[in-house]
Amino acid sequence: MTPPAIAREFRVADTQVEDYPTVQAVLHMSRLIEEQTGGRHRLRVFHSRQLGEEQDTIEQTRAGAIDLNRTNVAPIGAIVPVADVLAMPFLFRSKAHLHSVLDGPIGDEILKSFEAYGFVGLTFYDSGARSLYTRDRPVRDIADLKGLRIRVQQSALMTAMIRALGATAVQLPYGQVETGLSTGLIDGAENNWPSYVTTGHYKLAPNYTLTEHTMSPEVLVMSLRAWQSLSADDQAIFRSAARASNRVMREQWNALEERSRTQARAAGTTIVSDFDRRPFVDAMAQVYAGVGDPNLQRLIARIRESE
Repeated sequence: MTPPAIAREFRVADTQVEDYPTVQAVLHMSRLIEEQTGGRHRLRVFHSRQLGEEQDTIEQTRAGAIDLNRTNVAPIGAIVPVADVLAMPFLFRSKAHLHSVLDGPIGDEILKSFEAYGFVGLTFYDSGARSLYTRDRPVRDIADLKGLRIRVQQSALMTAMIRALGATAVQLPYGQVETGLSTGLIDGAENNWPSYVTTGHYKLAPNYTLTEHTMSPEVLVMSLRAWQSLSADDQAIFRSAARASNRVMREQWNALEERSRTQARAAGTTIVSDFDRRPFVDAMAQVYAGVGDPNLQRLIARIRESE
């Protein structure tokens, strides 16, 4: 039976600031939903960690206290194992390869798999390539990581990756990285260009090594409870609006990424790009060996073999 079309404002969580591409993409999605439902539905975006850090908002979304959530695939991988596959180190060969996977049948299958865990996967957003940055000295080879304390997302996979590189992984919420760097609790972290710059981390950790070890995307999920409150027609509108917001996000992301690189260079950041990446890639063998689920192993193989 189709549920009644009740007018509603849906709460959306995002840890990024208001002008960040993911927040702007969801605001675009909200405008499309308002137009196509005659004003019955709209999204209210709580940006800048107003509803908590990613780990907190993920649990609240699954429980239905938050309706939609933009999160990286790494932290939600603790609940949805297939999401961790997209965060595997050195899995994607390029941005074009990433987009080919996310926009095709594999991406659709992954989004569909979220429903078994209390979420509805609506779309993926770009998150660039994540690289290492440090406070006191640049990382020019894998040996330079030995003994360093590197912040990672609250993710078992990211912890395993940093340990495989010979450093100590420190799980910290995104909002505590600045304090961790300024107090010396951590020696560095890893993230994409925009996150490195918009947070001011580039001022505290002015050494950026282009490891580009993961291209883990963002994912926009909806609480299954909120999704089931929608009519079939409104569900189609939400899906269509989410996909349209993906295109807006990518345009804004590309521009922000370039501005961030330029700003970091102008500030005197030491950017290490000429180094041997092979030892970093080889060190990931133990991380891949830790994937015990045959279904996930097959998915990794399909992604690697895809064009």
